[in-house]
Amino acid sequence: MFSILFEWVMVAYVWWFGLRPRGMHVSELIGGRWARVSDFLRDVGIAFLFWLVVLSMLAIVRLLLGPNPAALKAVRLLAPRTGAEMVVWVLVSVTAGITEEFLFRGYLQRQFLALTKSPHLAVVLQAVVFGSAHAYEEWKGAVGITLYGALFGVLALMRRSLRPGMMQHATQDTFAGIAASVLSKHGYM
Repeated sequence: MFSILFEWVMVAYVWWFGLRPRGMHVSELIGGRWARVSDFLRDVGIAFLFWLVVLSMLAIVRLLLGPNPAALKAVRLLAPRTGAEMVVWVLVSVTAGITEEFLFRGYLQRQFLALTKSPHLAVVLQAVVFGSAHAYEEWKGAVGITLYGALFGVLALMRRSLRPGMMQHATQDTFAGIAASVLSKHGYM
């Protein structure tokens, strides 16, 4: 629960000290609002297709770098085991999907763009910061998460919206926890 609170406090901090003084609304950073149901459905479709891209990239990274015992250890430690833990896992996953996309691909990527004037460099820099925040997974995990963050940065840049990335991020984190729980219960982890 601490991580949920911490991430929302970071969003509030960015809003209070970064957006509000410049007269910018949260919806502007996210990429506006859905005007029609078809807009929502398009973002759901993009999130799903993007999920396939992300899963492919993560599989390729796994093949190239080999197993990551540190990441497996973290998954074993964090996997939900009870119904209450599963509910908390979903809350943490949805929070991470929304807040991390807002903070890294929304705010930080825009800050790096303003600093460097290069959208490509902004994507790389926010991805490096994002990967560094996952250093507890050691270097293999950090490399994979950095590439993961770069893909999200490219998606945000191409779509001019954080919504599909937020959806995919929250969904992937949720399903990863559920899958880890099921695999663990059946002795596969």
